[in-house]
Amino acid sequence: MKIRNVAIIAHVDHGKTTLVDELLKQSGTFRENESHDDRVMDSNDIEKERGITILAKTTGVKYKDYKINIVDTPGHADFGGEVERIMHMVDGVILLVDAREGTMPQTRFVLKKALEAKLKPIVVINKVDRENVRISEVIDDVLELFIDLGATDEQIDFPIIYASGLNGTSSYEEDLSTQKHTMEPIFETIINTIPEPKGNENEPLQFQPALLDYNDYVGRIGIGTITRGKIKVGQNVSCVRLDGSIKQFRVQKLFGFMGIKRLEIEEASCGEIIGISGLPDISVGETICEAGKEEALPILKIEEPTLQMTFGVNTSPFAGKEGDLLTARKIEERLMKELESDVSLKVEQNDAESWIVSGRGELHLSILIENMRREGFELQVSKPEVIIKEIDGIKCEPYEEVMIEAPTDTIGSVIESLASRNGQMVNMKAFENNTKLEYIVPSRGLIGFVNEFLILTKGYGIINHTFKEYGPLTAGNIGERKLGVLVSMENGKSTAYGLGALEDRGIMFIEPGVEVYEGMIVGENNRDNDLAVNVTKSKNLTNTRSASKDHTVVLKRPRQLTLESALDYINTDELVEVTPKGFRLRKKTLNTEKRKKEDSRK
Repeated sequence: MKIRNVAIIAHVDHGKTTLVDELLKQSGTFRENESHDDRVMDSNDIEKERGITILAKTTGVKYKDYKINIVDTPGHADFGGEVERIMHMVDGVILLVDAREGTMPQTRFVLKKALEAKLKPIVVINKVDRENVRISEVIDDVLELFIDLGATDEQIDFPIIYASGLNGTSSYEEDLSTQKHTMEPIFETIINTIPEPKGNENEPLQFQPALLDYNDYVGRIGIGTITRGKIKVGQNVSCVRLDGSIKQFRVQKLFGFMGIKRLEIEEASCGEIIGISGLPDISVGETICEAGKEEALPILKIEEPTLQMTFGVNTSPFAGKEGDLLTARKIEERLMKELESDVSLKVEQNDAESWIVSGRGELHLSILIENMRREGFELQVSKPEVIIKEIDGIKCEPYEEVMIEAPTDTIGSVIESLASRNGQMVNMKAFENNTKLEYIVPSRGLIGFVNEFLILTKGYGIINHTFKEYGPLTAGNIGERKLGVLVSMENGKSTAYGLGALEDRGIMFIEPGVEVYEGMIVGENNRDNDLAVNVTKSKNLTNTRSASKDHTVVLKRPRQLTLESALDYINTDELVEVTPKGFRLRKKTLNTEKRKKEDSRK
């Protein structure tokens, strides 16, 4: 059977996973009576809820006498490292672009990686059935992007297909009336455009894992493409480690991919995408060779983390009330298990009860926290901080490329906010009622910005950012919250009376009837200082009837925070307490008197 290996790349939410679904359905991969979800490739709960792909997934479809291996890649900047490594597994890419939004920061990032890897591109203009599509402008944008990124003449001569992943239709023509309920144009273009894998199956084995998976029964699984030769279960092979040393092991199991299933196979030959187990500490970028014929492939670059935060044992008065897994040993075991499959994560011991966890961005780390919370863990985490590096004797910090689209009448306050965060405008373009901005901003300046941005644009703004490079450290304490917080000075249950008395002081985060403790953050102050408040106060009962007796307290709705917005919100002297039932914001120092003394020293 002939093989084609292709990756689907796109910006977040341009419809990669939905398109892969259609390719699976229309290739007859699912039996008629087989039940499956929408967006089958997004297999874990968080992916399903948020509608984003977090982990790269490999799938295979049969079309005519071809096996087409498709890798669905994450579109989010925090998982860009996976995209980079996947480029070494495939021979071509399908670049998916939204027919209305056009090229976005992530489109640029993923396409740049594909062109650098000298891959053959196919462009699919997706969501052509939507209103207000700008098909011809989007094609011009794509062409401009290819030229801008230094594509070769051969790469610029890309085929274009027009499709709607949601409706399962596609055609070679821009005219919407030519759309038919078939994915044949995409399958045919893959076969005719993407070259077959290089390599000779009669030469000695070479295989390099580009992704890792973990399974409780077989341990670590290295996933990649066999670049030459063959491999069998039970075969003794050598692994050329990253430091150049050689370790021999026996292949325990081999896995192939078909549809959404990972199938055990007995042997595989060059060009196939497989998973391999047998070496407990197999790592990305090592080379598996035939014993005695060791020849290493170039090591794959694993991107450095740019953000770190402290994970610690929960020390709040409510510790142990909502979760079962709260000891330092359990938390450490879980973090070490995460390292088995996530090569972009780093964990260092800070003290006996806390660890410094470094990752690619806020989303990367908040998804780990969310997974731990759902598994029954209790922990407390600090504000994310960027990792400062020294390059040629100069202190440097990470910078990000930011793209914003917002209603024109709100753009002034967005520009003002970014200026205070040391942002530099690169481009500004107005169209219809919206304005597009391009900025370069220090990563520090983006911590906490998304919340503010949504308020400034009344929820109509779109923001995307992607890591650009390390640059000189800018002065100033950017990324800290300007306003103070309302902090509980008592333990007990919040009352409508107590909350009602504080409404003019700021915005509340809690409702009546919520258990609070001293040092817990219950709201945001209108001013820039922190205020100790009593939300548990109840009304004094007397036997005198008052004129206002029958007035009930009507409270404003409290502000709802998500886990990411809570991490964004806190300052360096605050923590987020995370439990299976939710999370609370708190001060590091809970005692009110002690905290006052610390503040006066500052």
